[in-house]
Amino acid sequence: MNYKYLALSLILASSFATANAQEKTECKKPSNIYMGVGVGAMSVLNDGLNSPTFNLNVKVGKYITPVWGIRTEIGAMWQSLETQEGTGYNDYCKKFVEINLDGTLSLTNLFLKYNPERKLNFYVFAGPTMNIASAVNGSETKNINIGITYPDITIGESNQTITGTKTETEIVDKDYNTESAKARFGATAGWGLDYNLSNKWALNIENRYGVTPSIFGWGSDCRTAEATTRLTIGFKYTFGGRNFCCGKKTIVEKEIIKEVVKEVPVEVVKEIIKETPSAATAAIFFKIGKSVISEEGMVNVKLMAKAMKKTPNTKYKVAGFADKGTGTVEINQKLSEARAQAVYDALIAEGISADRLEKVAMGGTDPMFEKAYLNRVVIMETK
Repeated sequence: MNYKYLALSLILASSFATANAQEKTECKKPSNIYMGVGVGAMSVLNDGLNSPTFNLNVKVGKYITPVWGIRTEIGAMWQSLETQEGTGYNDYCKKFVEINLDGTLSLTNLFLKYNPERKLNFYVFAGPTMNIASAVNGSETKNINIGITYPDITIGESNQTITGTKTETEIVDKDYNTESAKARFGATAGWGLDYNLSNKWALNIENRYGVTPSIFGWGSDCRTAEATTRLTIGFKYTFGGRNFCCGKKTIVEKEIIKEVVKEVPVEVVKEIIKETPSAATAAIFFKIGKSVISEEGMVNVKLMAKAMKKTPNTKYKVAGFADKGTGTVEINQKLSEARAQAVYDALIAEGISADRLEKVAMGGTDPMFEKAYLNRVVIMETK
């Protein structure tokens, strides 16, 4: 590789970035706010699994980082409690509303690193909950029936006797009455799986478990701490799309240049300061998961196109690369192809003939430079 002109193109790009720092120093911060809807079934876990009922939820949340997030969820519709032994109580489809506050943790991004092209995201969540439903109170009435006591009686000359028996029978009547709405507090936890259809849309399945005082009150054997479970499927929409690649552009470019210059021999760096670009080598760097040329990258494209026009008979190779440590082999191959195509198209737009260019997609190759982000690049060289 011609380090001399590679370093020169980077230094010139740095000058351009510094000159424009006052106009645009930061990228637009993404909101990473999403909204979701889910439908499914819910069951009370009291003496086993009770008959499932319909459950609906609406959630609003925010991805703070690729790993952590927060959200609030409102769930509603019905719960059912089947006849419990010893209570004589049953109620089907009792209405309720619950409000959940969750912290979310993406295990996929925690252990596999964030990849914007990844389709599946497995996460867990937990937090406090409050449910609201009408209260159910109970009362019991005890009726004591005492049997008649007979004295021993001798009948006739047969000396036959009848012995009386004293009996006491306890009869308990339980009554249940519904009162006004009541709030109950507890905790929930669960897991979820997203299938990302795009950067904005995702299909979603979730399973939530909770423990709160029962909405059935005295009618439940577990009225102080009743367990419930919900299984729902739905979708999520992220406003503006998921984006975690925000930061100061000028700082990023300077860091890239600093790292690349480390790879260039000192004597070469001293020579190139006085030189102007010629048809040799140039590098265009990309952000993670992206194939769009930045404003700074376009400086190198224009410089390279200008130099190419001075040697009209020379042909060039446009090689796209991806960071091997991020993403799958298939994703990195497609990403390197897209990056090479972007630079190829930009050169043609600058007036370079297509028959002078050869596109090569290198996929996720072994690191050419020390830092991973330096390998998200397209390198143009003479053939």
